[in-house]
Amino acid sequence: MTQQTTPPPDIAGLSFEDALKKLEQIVEQLEGGDVPLETSIEMYTRGEALKNHCEKLLKSAEARVERIVVGADGTAAATEPLDVD
Repeated sequence: MTQQTTPPPDIAGLSFEDALKKLEQIVEQLEGGDVPLETSIEMYTRGEALKNHCEKLLKSAEARVERIVVGADGTAAATEPLDVD
């Protein structure tokens, strides 16, 4: 069960791309298996915060995306919210 909390300040200011890159680095290190248990736990906790931050940024981006409605003549007539479901 994931608990939504405010990310640490150093994560909260990251772009999606930067947060994802840091998360990928953590996964690589943990998959390597050469990390002491206590460090692994700390890295996992940080990875969880990075994952939650990425999800939040994606949901925000999805809410801003609009679908272009094309008129009968083939030109853009209007926009409407994108149905992401």
